[in-house]
Amino acid sequence: MSVSRTELLNTLNDLLQPHLMGDGCPNGLQIEGKPIIRKIVTGVTASQALIDRAVAAEADAIFVHHGYFWKGEDPCLSGMKKKRIATLLQHDISLFAYHLPLDVHPSLGNNVQLAQRLDIKNIENLEGGRISIALKGNFETALTPSELAQRLDLVLGKSPLVEVAQKALISSVAWCTGGGQKYIDLAASQGIDAFITGEVSEQTIHTAREMNIHFFAAGHHATERFGAQAVGDYLAKTLDVTVEFIDIPNPA
Repeated sequence: MSVSRTELLNTLNDLLQPHLMGDGCPNGLQIEGKPIIRKIVTGVTASQALIDRAVAAEADAIFVHHGYFWKGEDPCLSGMKKKRIATLLQHDISLFAYHLPLDVHPSLGNNVQLAQRLDIKNIENLEGGRISIALKGNFETALTPSELAQRLDLVLGKSPLVEVAQKALISSVAWCTGGGQKYIDLAASQGIDAFITGEVSEQTIHTAREMNIHFFAAGHHATERFGAQAVGDYLAKTLDVTVEFIDIPNPA
């Protein structure tokens, strides 16, 4: 059971279409490892802990949402970055990373995968157009803020931070996994009842209060676990390769 590194890269690029949108990091093969891949480890972030677990699992490649070489970061390979990359090179492990393309994929992306688990229906792009980082939809039966918080806790294994609006029920909802709190303004301007994301900023709470929209911050890591898992499942089904998802817990 194996696949070439080139075939894996081509499969991921065909699937996630990174050329369709700009991003703050390079999407695709970030670190080149061995040419033949028998096992892939998937995860959220290419942390040292994930790399070490991949080494222990005898993986030939790692697929993540959060990789390296972000715009504006120090390009020097020193300290933490040097140790991470040195470990990958020492064990000849390829690193594949897809950031925004993994957020927006219409069936495997972080946003739609979260929506499926929360049982959100009639999904549309919050921003309009063909591609949007944020989505919107509705629940078949309206929920109270407490009921939605309980559903998030059940799905994510993490109690969300909640800012409750004056309205009693939640029928319409918008969301953006990870650090998508800025989209609350757009959701509120469209009269949507609630907004879900991973992180919260100080001004987000004021927006929620003043624009009368329920707000849920459920964790950057927690809301972005499902895309990497879905892509891994896809690769396991379509390629002759073993795939294992490894979760490195992160409270943020």
